[in-house]
Amino acid sequence: MTEQTAITADQTANNSDVSPMVFSFGDPQSVIDGRDLFGYYQVIKNGDWYEPPMPMVHLAQTLNASPHHRSCIALKVNLLVKHFVPSPQLSRAEFRKWAQGYLHMGNAYFQAISNMRGGILQLRASPAAYTRVGVKPGSYFYVNHGSDLAEYEFPAHSVFHLAQPDELQEIYGVPEWIAALQSMLLNENATLFRRRYYKNGAHAGFVFHITDPIADTKTEEHLREAFKSSKGVGNFKNLFLYMPGGKKDGVQVIPIADVRAQDEFSNIKNVTRDDVLTAHRTPPQLIGVVPQNNGGFGDAATAMDTFFSNEVEPIMQQMLDLNDWAGSEIIRFTDYASAKAQPAA
Repeated sequence: MTEQTAITADQTANNSDVSPMVFSFGDPQSVIDGRDLFGYYQVIKNGDWYEPPMPMVHLAQTLNASPHHRSCIALKVNLLVKHFVPSPQLSRAEFRKWAQGYLHMGNAYFQAISNMRGGILQLRASPAAYTRVGVKPGSYFYVNHGSDLAEYEFPAHSVFHLAQPDELQEIYGVPEWIAALQSMLLNENATLFRRRYYKNGAHAGFVFHITDPIADTKTEEHLREAFKSSKGVGNFKNLFLYMPGGKKDGVQVIPIADVRAQDEFSNIKNVTRDDVLTAHRTPPQLIGVVPQNNGGFGDAATAMDTFFSNEVEPIMQQMLDLNDWAGSEIIRFTDYASAKAQPAA
């Protein structure tokens, strides 16, 4: 929390009992700074496993950095779950966890629980934030030093790992939306800045300059209290000041802050939103974005048909690799019916 103190030199000299007026920017903080993710992009051996190219816990936190990013992920996950056919080995709940990990984290892990005959009894999703690829072929570890189970090695060859490709290494996946990370964080920072701006009451900020003498110290104290209460919830109040015998320009209000688009808040929000949608290749009308023009975004049914064919179906094809690893059809999806052909509700 940043705190600043404002008090004039004349007040300090004339009244040693005057308390400084303290204000703060509030508690909002960024989900994660992008420098923490890109600052050490490398894969190194850490004893029995490889460290991911970026801190996975921080990467997981970025799911909430932008409402558009989360909506894009949720849209794809919901469509995948809608067309997923549960099997005795894989429930819909476990598939949802696995699909979200793949789309947001770039890595998705299934631990195979074996039956007495050595076959797959059940598949359980292992969180990508805490799952590590072992140095020994076929080995995987669960590493979470903040939990009771700090380190756990999965049985050999019991984990299936689906990863989005990366050009710099082939051990871990990197999400394809990562190119929009800076835009996501800028969008978040713009919102946090505006929240601090309002919470601090800077939008009602001004210098109240009085050259005429005030009647008494009690009146001065009342005036100070009225200014203090004009911040926060009680802002935008009208103030009344009566000074008999005052001269012209004896009281001046000098604005020091302007809530209007000095930082082009709307432009920042819109441009960074478009960057995120581009990285996800998601039509804006499918995630509830309100159009800013009379023409709108076009037909939602056509956008859904194109989006499903070009984006969701390729993801389904990638997920079918699990069947090759398991040696049986564990994952299966129903066919997509065109949104245009579906009757209106």
